[in-house]
Amino acid sequence: MDPVHKAVLRKHRVYLSGELLVCDTIVPFLFQEEVLTEAQVEDIESLATNRLKALRLLDLLPTRGPRAFHCFLRSLEDFSWARDRLQLELQTPPEPGSTDVWQLPDSVLRRVPSDQELSRLAARLGAEWESVLMDLGLSAEALFRCRADHSLSTHGAALAGLVQWRRSEGRRATVQRLLQSLQAAEVHPSVLQDVLQ
Repeated sequence: MDPVHKAVLRKHRVYLSGELLVCDTIVPFLFQEEVLTEAQVEDIESLATNRLKALRLLDLLPTRGPRAFHCFLRSLEDFSWARDRLQLELQTPPEPGSTDVWQLPDSVLRRVPSDQELSRLAARLGAEWESVLMDLGLSAEALFRCRADHSLSTHGAALAGLVQWRRSEGRRATVQRLLQSLQAAEVHPSVLQDVLQ
């Protein structure tokens, strides 16, 4: 898939996961067009909620070759508002300096966040915590476990997921990697800047 198309899907990941009912028409169309395999269709359909199904589809699409993005746009016939938003994004040139939204020094970007920073971040994430953690690479099963273990506390569930991510990634669990996932989930830059101060 073209890097520009990947970037558009990443930027609108949270929006799309809230708008699309992927199992009704989108997944069958992508299977028919041989973008998705039967195993991938079963993987998507096995997830519990529409949001998780959409997020899984958005994880798979960038790996499915050069036709995947255009087939995905064609599959959005019943979701024309979402398709129009993606097409508008492709036609809009990036604003000058838009890549410098996150003004953090390299020394901060390369380090591993502390327990306190992860706790403050978990408290600020709110409803976006699952999207951020899925982008960081946590499986749907791990997310379910975090949710089940901390059913009365969103902060507890988000913190458990962030700590699990840091433990599994080791030195690769950097502030910069966290930043990329926050960007993908459309979380405002001030959230991480506040957490790191």
